[in-house]
Amino acid sequence: MIDNETVRKLRQLDLSEFVDTLEMQEMDQDTRHLPFDERLQISIDYLYQEKYNKRVSGLIKRSKFRIQDADVASIHYEKREIDRQTLQELATCNYINHRQNVIFQGFTGSGKKYLACALGKEACKQEIRTRYVRLPDLLIERDEATLKPKGVTNLIKKFSNYGLLIIDEWLLDDLLEEDLKFLFEIIERRYDSGSTIYCTQFRKSDWHQRLGGGVHADAIMDRIVHNAVWYDTGQLNMCEHHSFNQQ
Repeated sequence: MIDNETVRKLRQLDLSEFVDTLEMQEMDQDTRHLPFDERLQISIDYLYQEKYNKRVSGLIKRSKFRIQDADVASIHYEKREIDRQTLQELATCNYINHRQNVIFQGFTGSGKKYLACALGKEACKQEIRTRYVRLPDLLIERDEATLKPKGVTNLIKKFSNYGLLIIDEWLLDDLLEEDLKFLFEIIERRYDSGSTIYCTQFRKSDWHQRLGGGVHADAIMDRIVHNAVWYDTGQLNMCEHHSFNQQ
């Protein structure tokens, strides 16, 4: 076993996991007598996995997903009439590599939020900085930022820099002109540099009017719709479905 001073140095280098695996090897009869290079390989594999798990856990925590336990493997497909193949393709996160947007469109309770959070978690697993936010909360953050010097500018920069941004309750409430200008700045900066998932009850044909019907509506739609994957979340009310199955 390595001496205490070496253990101290490894922990100071933030390599406590490396110390842990060495200690486990000493207690395991199957590994303690392996050649040095094999033991080193086992230790490095363990260290890498532990560091990766911590990074992913941190990314998931900072993403602030509304549904923390959302997971692609747990998505319900039976009697739901949703496109399984497209959803599984989205789970690979290739759409993020191609800077595509995703729009989950469906009525309240159809599972938009769950699907978005599940895809967000897959992005975190690929170490992509992700953030979930409700549009009303984003606008509240904007209002609070106006009270600080360069607050709005910094907020726009913050939400522009995520590899994946999830905006829930998109277009649920009427938007003021100042709201449209703020959203346009974020969407413009994210255009062709990051991906955004929008969760909305409204069909594409309703968007222009919901966005005010003016030049900002044209500009916002052009940057969102141009390279987007539209996904209908089906007719099954998932809230009622889960409630029924738990009875």
